[in-house]
Amino acid sequence: MSPTDMMPLENQSAEKHSGAYPGGSDAIGGGAVTLSGVHDSVREGVRLGLMVATTTWLWVALIDLIAGQPFHTFRLLGGIVAFTVMHYLLNVIYGMVIVSAIHGSVRAPSLVYALGFGFLVLEFAFAFITVILSNVGLGELAWLRIFAGSVIGAVVATVVLARTHPLLALLRQAEDEE
Repeated sequence: MSPTDMMPLENQSAEKHSGAYPGGSDAIGGGAVTLSGVHDSVREGVRLGLMVATTTWLWVALIDLIAGQPFHTFRLLGGIVAFTVMHYLLNVIYGMVIVSAIHGSVRAPSLVYALGFGFLVLEFAFAFITVILSNVGLGELAWLRIFAGSVIGAVVATVVLARTHPLLALLRQAEDEE
């Protein structure tokens, strides 16, 4: 984490990285991956979290609607408003953590491995939660509602991040450091 990442939100300004990363292709400059342009972990993380939260919220709502049980999952998980607030809050936090780790991996490439491990742990957690929810009211559609939603969210996050960050170059750099 950089000092900028640890500042209170009101004191953070956009963090600038210079380098050879032109708009989405992997770049390795001077033996190290760099980011070009302005990168702000909080702003980018909030944006990512909102995109993933909206995508997965719509997915769950759509599956509930197709199943003939509009908002059933939301009611089971605390009500529409409570679920929505918690869902968006957790996704925004998730987005900020992921983006901060990616920005940090420019300076400490091994963080890429921590991201991969964290992703696996999170997906296993969703699998366990899905098993529990399938037994307490969501039935067999829990896998489609919850687990498939988490996979869709992961795909959205990966696509968004790959467009703005040199993910493959960061992974290669981490491998080279071993």
